[in-house]
Amino acid sequence: MNSFLAALQFLTICPFPSRCSYGEKELGRSVIFFPVVGLILGAVSALMDWGFRWLWPPLPSSVLTVLWMVAVSGGLHMDGLADTADGFLSSRPRERILEIMKDSRTGPMGVLAVVSTLLLKTAALSSIPDSVRWGVVFLMPLAGRCALVMAMALLSYARPEGGLVSAFSKPRWAWTAPTLLIAVSWLSLRRLGLALAGFSVLAVLVFSSWCRRKIGGFTGDTLGAGCEIAEVIPAIVAASWRWPK
Repeated sequence: MNSFLAALQFLTICPFPSRCSYGEKELGRSVIFFPVVGLILGAVSALMDWGFRWLWPPLPSSVLTVLWMVAVSGGLHMDGLADTADGFLSSRPRERILEIMKDSRTGPMGVLAVVSTLLLKTAALSSIPDSVRWGVVFLMPLAGRCALVMAMALLSYARPEGGLVSAFSKPRWAWTAPTLLIAVSWLSLRRLGLALAGFSVLAVLVFSSWCRRKIGGFTGDTLGAGCEIAEVIPAIVAASWRWPK
């Protein structure tokens, strides 16, 4: 139970009493519950989106849903996306990339990455039919949190001095994350769900390969970036699906 609560505390802004502060041991074991947190966030996000869609047209309701998904994680993954973009797109050597990513200031590439991701999510969601929109919103947080597990299994920690996410143990059972994503996607949206899951997993593999080439592994920032990339893929694929006229 402590490991699950540690995962919930790390990945969300859910308020916890001050006595419920978990150390590296619980945090390291919490990785197994990341997809579970993704399922919870997906269900809540789908419910929030249903309420927004009931009150407003597709575009404003999509904006609110996207902002909700950013806010519920405290902007943690979006911050990682910005730092990763600043570092990876700087055309600098590995050591300098890691220094740039550690800098709390956000550069132009980071701003561009964040704005582009928010626009892509909003535009894609607003173009999806209501009949499947709930399923897409449900799968987006799940895909993102499964991406965290897959990235940690595929890569080693890149910073020799250690860091916050160095406490996470390398998950030997990481295959369960894409398996869960594919199974839930199929049950939710059938063929479309399989396409969403497949492209999300492919995006994680490609991005992880890029991380290995650029910095030799993962950092907390690249985990956040991978989560955001995997999260936007279901919306883009669904928006690209050939819907009957």
